[in-house]
Amino acid sequence: MNIQQIRNATLVVKYAGKTFLIDPMLGEKGVYPPFPNAPRQDQNNPLVELPTSLDNIIQSVDAVIVTHLHLDHWDETAKEVLPKGIKLFSQNEEDATEIRNAGFKNVEVLTENTVFEGIQLIKTKGEHGRGDILKLAGLVCGVVFKHKSEKTLYVAGDTVWYNAVQEEIDTHQPDIVVVNGGDNQFYEGGSLIMGKEDIYETHKAAPKAKIIVSHMEAVNHWGLSREELKSFIQEKGISSHVLVPDDGESYSF
Repeated sequence: MNIQQIRNATLVVKYAGKTFLIDPMLGEKGVYPPFPNAPRQDQNNPLVELPTSLDNIIQSVDAVIVTHLHLDHWDETAKEVLPKGIKLFSQNEEDATEIRNAGFKNVEVLTENTVFEGIQLIKTKGEHGRGDILKLAGLVCGVVFKHKSEKTLYVAGDTVWYNAVQEEIDTHQPDIVVVNGGDNQFYEGGSLIMGKEDIYETHKAAPKAKIIVSHMEAVNHWGLSREELKSFIQEKGISSHVLVPDDGESYSF
């Protein structure tokens, strides 16, 4: 498999001969207003440009996975540029309806038994924060990829560390785990996705796995920088287990 960090939570995953685009935020730098009630109100989203052209990102995609419909995972540009007949997976029927309303004709709801071109796609649980903020943040999911010719990949999505993430790791024993780890926050409500301690808990739960940290420094409410995370994992002695890619960087396993 090959996993390329594009920008924010957007990934291109090549797995068992198929190419998946995950959580596409494809707009140009600064095309959307900042998320309100959060830091960096003077900076429009996304904060950085795409590391490669739109054509390079979408030309070979076989399927798209949208873990939830927040702007930084499914934006207006993605709706415009992706082919309307492309295979697209959503977390539930409500999201699927909204995606179909944007003109997409081949939308399927992920389950724990989804199969695409011989690849198992298993919907996983997630919580987009803790406590009261969950009502505002809404439902999210992750996905586990399994195939006899590949290592097991767990893309956790927009979730904090909590008992269900431990359960998914225990159940699926992933070799590779992608977490969204920018510790994004509004001024109130706490972390919406993993921070450095959550990432450390993920490592302790899957000590043999390689962990890739996505969703960093690309939208205005980020709270954890790559530099700070790299210092933290160095202090913990886990730099060989936790990978912190720059936008455009890729890994093969």
